Amino acid sequence: MGLNGFTSIVVILGIAATLTYFGGEYRAKKAERTHAPIGEFVDIDGTRVHYVQEGSGPHLVLLHGAGGNLREFTFDLMGRLTDRYTVTAFDRPGLGYTDRVPGVPAGITATEGASPQSQAAILRKASETLGIENPIVAGHSVGGIVSYAWALAGLDEESSANASAVVSLAGVTMPWPGDLGSYYTVNGSAFGGAITIPLISALAPDSRIEQGIAGIFDPQPVPDGYSTYVGARLALRPDTMRANIRQVNTLRPHVVEMAQRYPELTLPIEIVHGDLDKTVPLQVHPLEFIKIVPEASLTVLEGVGHMPHQTNPDQTIAAIDRAAERVGNQ
Repeated sequence: MGLNGFTSIVVILGIAATLTYFGGEYRAKKAERTHAPIGEFVDIDGTRVHYVQEGSGPHLVLLHGAGGNLREFTFDLMGRLTDRYTVTAFDRPGLGYTDRVPGVPAGITATEGASPQSQAAILRKASETLGIENPIVAGHSVGGIVSYAWALAGLDEESSANASAVVSLAGVTMPWPGDLGSYYTVNGSAFGGAITIPLISALAPDSRIEQGIAGIFDPQPVPDGYSTYVGARLALRPDTMRANIRQVNTLRPHVVEMAQRYPELTLPIEIVHGDLDKTVPLQVHPLEFIKIVPEASLTVLEGVGHMPHQTNPDQTIAAIDRAAERVGNQ
């Protein structure tokens, strides 16, 4: 190949990279316009944390899953709880409108992700600042493992924000066999951070996003209005994608470490999990967890997938109420 041919290829690649970058930025800004913050912000040592707080009564904290944001709960569930709980939904660090965990490399080729322990630490501090006391902490999917990290932190430190109970909603709990597949392996790599994530952010069609959401809900249908309301494209902003994928891709060693301390937990734990959950399988997570944590109570929902808080709100609320009752009886 001659010099002119090589130069042409470099120019074409440069143009493609520029178009991809600006395409991703355009879509990110559009997502932020259509799905602006709906809550307030609290500053924790320079880290902004986005939250919504409503209701009155004992404190309940809600933590969303991978790729989500607090709209996951304001869509429906939160409004069903505010008559008897002071409910606070947080954007987890790096997602929605909450800043990343400080100190975790954020460059486009970095691969480290924020641990559930570091996420819980920031949200616990935010809760202290907001006057949240002895909350029931409920987490969905990856938010579930952050809920357990929140509870474990209470074994080592006194805090007004120590969890009084945990409610796991299809929550990640135990170490899993194998890896997470090529999506996380590739996108969690330096190559993925620099190349594939910007491409996905710029080029992913709405139809593919809808398919992804349907797959998470499977076998239940997606509730009317859900996809539009939650703002799925917020999760496709390049920086948000990197933060999310790295959190998930580097999660397992933290789960292994946390599992060693699960038997120390004595607070009430309520688990709601679908038997058809393919994302966080019942057999791998809660069925193993309850073998080592006597305080855990498991409710298995037959024929239900990964979104029980959306598809089965009554059973979800019943689990939260049981946790509150158990706290009151201690």
